[in-house]
Amino acid sequence: MFPIGDDNSDRTITPFVNYIFIGINILVFVFLQGLGGNDAFSYAFSLVPKEVTTGVDITGVQVIQDSLGNVGKIQHYATPLPVYFNFLSSMFMHGDFMHIFGNMLFLFIFGDNIENLLGHIRYAAFYIVCGFAAAFAQIFMDGNSIIPMLGASGAISGVLGGYLLLFPQRQVRAIIFNFLTTVPAFVALGIWIVFQIIQGYFADPGAGGVAYAAHIGGFVAGLALVKVFAIGRKI
Repeated sequence: MFPIGDDNSDRTITPFVNYIFIGINILVFVFLQGLGGNDAFSYAFSLVPKEVTTGVDITGVQVIQDSLGNVGKIQHYATPLPVYFNFLSSMFMHGDFMHIFGNMLFLFIFGDNIENLLGHIRYAAFYIVCGFAAAFAQIFMDGNSIIPMLGASGAISGVLGGYLLLFPQRQVRAIIFNFLTTVPAFVALGIWIVFQIIQGYFADPGAGGVAYAAHIGGFVAGLALVKVFAIGRKI
């Protein structure tokens, strides 16, 4: 499911916070991560589950092995701040151009509607809380993993969960199964979350790649929390 746009006809405010989040992600990727080529920065500020569960900063070359017995190596770099800071820093970093492009596209399309309803401050808090919840979900699934986690996907998944609950009938333009079409949000985002669940079920946590548990955890957090953050707002 690849979104193209949605109905913003009822938007009454400029989504400054959403634009700021997008800008921070792009600036970090370009200038601090060196377009994904600065491994020292990326690995130092990524979130590593085992560092969180043990409180110990892992450094040096680490050996990993997946369920098929394939062996690989990861170079870890020292984190200059406490490892728990990386809950926040990892939310604003990405692995490569397609990673950040896809995430920012989803955030641009769906985030403004949530900010319009919640307001700037509440939306910022909602986004960050969903990102933390997503990270905790991934750590819960494999607290001994030494594979670094990075990306805004978990927080954005929370935005998608909130969007689905608040705007289930809103029309979303998307490419679905290679067809350009317009469907209600519950269809577009329903396809997306089902895909995450299926892929997550078959994924090998020891092999790295997409953190499906974080996507699902963030989505559930968005569903559960968006109406709490919307208390006092007209829904």
